[in-house]
This record gives sequence, structure tokens and C-alpha cells, in this order.
Amino acid sequence: MISFAVISNAVFAQSVEGKLKEQGIELAKPTPSLANYVKAVRTGNLIFLSGHVSNRADGTGIKGKVGKDLTVEQGYEAAKLSAIGLLSSLKAEIGDLNKVKRVVKVLGMVNSTPDFTDHPKVVNGCSDLLVTVFGDKGKHARSAVGVAALPSDYAVEVEMIVEVE
Repeated sequence: MISFAVISNAVFAQSVEGKLKEQGIELAKPTPSLANYVKAVRTGNLIFLSGHVSNRADGTGIKGKVGKDLTVEQGYEAAKLSAIGLLSSLKAEIGDLNKVKRVVKVLGMVNSTPDFTDHPKVVNGCSDLLVTVFGDKGKHARSAVGVAALPSDYAVEVEMIVEVE
């Protein structure tokens, strides 16, 4: 006898939340925007998320220049924190991360010294988390660039475009 399991959206929802919990990640309510912009804009089935910096849930952040003040590994962690902030804002916008059909595009900006060239290794902190959480739906087009400075001397800022149901 052959049996088939039917997986509902509710089960998928638990798996997404479960994957976050397995990583020790709890999504916090997003903080209000500090200027005249919003954290997310929906147009059709696309969500455009504003840049999110490397903030921890307690409000502290990873700051400094990668290549001078911070190692690649610390930059990687900063990019992961940016991704957590993006996921928090995304969940607040759409209510349920199961509605994600695809992470389309990520732009990672690394506050780095002029001679630093490992920006992709830093932004992998964001990309790796997205693939861990969403699987193939988390694979995305990406740009990773170095910048002379970021607001308040944060180490990383990441913005994202997501397709939803």
C-alpha cells in the first residue's frame, strides 16, 4: 500500500518558524522608521524592504569598518543581523512568512576600508540565513558592495525585494 502525506500551509508555517527557532532566532516587532520613509512597500506581489542595519534585538548594533575595526566573521554576523531585521519587517508587512514565493534580490552594503575586497563573504551572512529559512525560495540575485560609511557607523546595511503570494 502506498500512502501520501498532504502538507498544508499550516505545516509549512511551522517549518519556517521552526527553522528560525532552530537557529536561535526570534523575530522582534520592527522599530519605527527614523525618517520620512517606511520599512516596506508592496506593489502587486513584490515587497520592497528598505535597508536594515546590523541591529540586535536589544537595540545595540555591530558598528565599525570591516577590514579595520571588524573581521570578515564579525561582518558576516552583522549581515545576518540585518537579515533578521529584514525578516521581522517582512513578517510585519505580510503577516506570515509562508506567503514568500521567492527572495528575488538582495543588496548588501558593507562599511569597509578602501582596500577591503571580501564584501561577498560578509554579505553571505544574510544570504546563508535566507537559504536556511526558505530553502530554494531563499536563493536570490545579489549585489555586495563596499561603501565609505553607513548611518551611525553601522557595519552592514541590507535591502531586499521579495515576491509573495
